[in-house]
Amino acid sequence: MRSVYMVSIIIPVLNSHEILRRQMLHFEKFITDEEIIIVDDGSDPPLKYEGKLPVTIYATNDKRPWTWALARNLGARIAKGEYLLMFDIDHIITKETLDMIKTFGGQKIQFKREFGVITEDGTFTQDIDTLVKYGFPKSRLKERGLTIAPLPNNFAMRRDVFWEIGGYREDLVDKPYPQGEDRLFKKEWYQWGREGRGNVHTERPIMYMFPNG
Repeated sequence: MRSVYMVSIIIPVLNSHEILRRQMLHFEKFITDEEIIIVDDGSDPPLKYEGKLPVTIYATNDKRPWTWALARNLGARIAKGEYLLMFDIDHIITKETLDMIKTFGGQKIQFKREFGVITEDGTFTQDIDTLVKYGFPKSRLKERGLTIAPLPNNFAMRRDVFWEIGGYREDLVDKPYPQGEDRLFKKEWYQWGREGRGNVHTERPIMYMFPNG
């Protein structure tokens, strides 16, 4: 059966109401035919969106700490897209990144990262003075610029591949933090690659992150 969408954007969120509002304003500038799944992992008050985008907010009402692996798997189960684009609410994608995901035709895209901000009106910027207001240490510009190390949990992957790998381990949720689901998922992916089944797109687009996380 053909996927309803090319890309399903999946974001687990706990509270972060203002960042979600800004993300939606940002998305409204370029999202056209992608679904957005917000997994509300126990927010108080519950998250809401009343705009024009195809957004599903699924409330888990799960008050346990560190249940993001469950939330991501749940989002993947709900998703109708050919590709799953997963990232945290304090990260930012652009139209250019989304366009690459929609056209690359492979199994997985991983991301480079830089600092960036979505302002109150939904505008994305890397203006240094604005970044500083959000906690960016200006002293690091000379040595590292705006770059930051990548995270294994930011990726786009074919939905069928995600489930063939097995998704995230759910049996570790009640273990003390860090539970290591992200490392184990990455390990399973690389095992797939060693068996000749997995391939990562060599060109890594940039994903951005609020300096104050």
